[in-house]
Amino acid sequence: MNKRTFLVLLALSAAVIQAPAQAQSNSRPIRLVVPYAAGGPIDVTARILAERVKDVLGPVIIDNKPGAGGNIGADIVAKAPPDGLTIGIAATATNAVNPWLYSKMPFNSATDFAPITQMVRVPNVLVMNAAAAERLKINTVADLIRYAKANPAKLNYGSGGNGSAGHLAGELFKKEAGIFAVHIPYNGGSPAQLALVSGQVDFNFDNLATAAPNIRSGKLKAIAVTTLQRSPSLPEVPPVADTLKGFSVDTWWGLVAPAGTPPDVIAKLNKAFVDALNAPETKTRFASLMAEPVPTTPDQFGALMKSEMAKYEKVVKATGAKVD
Repeated sequence: MNKRTFLVLLALSAAVIQAPAQAQSNSRPIRLVVPYAAGGPIDVTARILAERVKDVLGPVIIDNKPGAGGNIGADIVAKAPPDGLTIGIAATATNAVNPWLYSKMPFNSATDFAPITQMVRVPNVLVMNAAAAERLKINTVADLIRYAKANPAKLNYGSGGNGSAGHLAGELFKKEAGIFAVHIPYNGGSPAQLALVSGQVDFNFDNLATAAPNIRSGKLKAIAVTTLQRSPSLPEVPPVADTLKGFSVDTWWGLVAPAGTPPDVIAKLNKAFVDALNAPETKTRFASLMAEPVPTTPDQFGALMKSEMAKYEKVVKATGAKVD
């Protein structure tokens, strides 16, 4: 065997050895960290998308890491290697509210994540006890504001606790409407809704998916949704923004990677998940959760998180709410 033939064979051998190693690297599963418990809407939507992108990205393993209002799971993503193999969910709480609600955060919401795409928007809904709404002749946001101004401090509203989405929505509503209503915090969203249904409180800002059964049964009256536009899930109910211009307190979540993840990796992830979000089957399954798919570019999702963080800074500071 001459020297030239030997070198060719050596190069071919190296290629054969390298190819399986490269294939193995590409087959490594992606870890999608969900910073909330299994079974909730965020977890369910993540699992739906993980199933839809597996043919493009390979296996996507859901890793639930709940705790500290979502901060534990979000911190895992923030500190993961920026190689595209660990991604996670960024939500209203983790990336817009918690930075102002917690005195110490384990990560920086503004700098520690690379946005991939928004996934979902879920409306909140302003609901009243149906009997109370009929008795007080309140059918619209304007009616509620008019009654509150004519009857100072007679209205109250419930929420799932200080700093919860319902609390912050209520405080923003009071500020924008120029009214006063007593806030009554409960230990979670379910006790707050039970208090509303039983007439202990007058109105709540609740997640539409949670409130929908009692709206359909007639126990609660939907006054308005908190998205800027009407919700496809409740098309007959107008947005608060029709009366209070710009009012928007919907719940959103999306996908992020650790800061420093290469742009080409972000682009690949974005395309796969946006295609999955645009699939008719995804829209149908999300609709059962009262969730609207919202595929975006990375820049659009980054801009949303930045604007939401600025909005909630004012709201949280105005309420004085703190968790620790």
